[in-house]
Amino acid sequence: MLWLIISWMFFGLICGFLARLLLPGRQTMGYLATMILGIIGSFAGGFISYIFMGGEPLQASNFLMSLIGAILVLLAYVAYARNTASSM
Repeated sequence: MLWLIISWMFFGLICGFLARLLLPGRQTMGYLATMILGIIGSFAGGFISYIFMGGEPLQASNFLMSLIGAILVLLAYVAYARNTASSM
């Protein structure tokens, strides 16, 4: 069980880091936020797979869909952060 949690954290860190690398601009996030971004992106990619191919709605996905999901979640985060900063 502990190995599963550690592997999810490592996988999330890699996907989150790659999403931040592929998306231009500056994202002010630490390692923990990057890890959480990757994990949420994996579930978002699993939901996208569910929409197009069926299966379980709340599932993790493969590396490519996890990366796509992480990029989409990061885009939403950047838009939210930009909107919040401009309203201050």
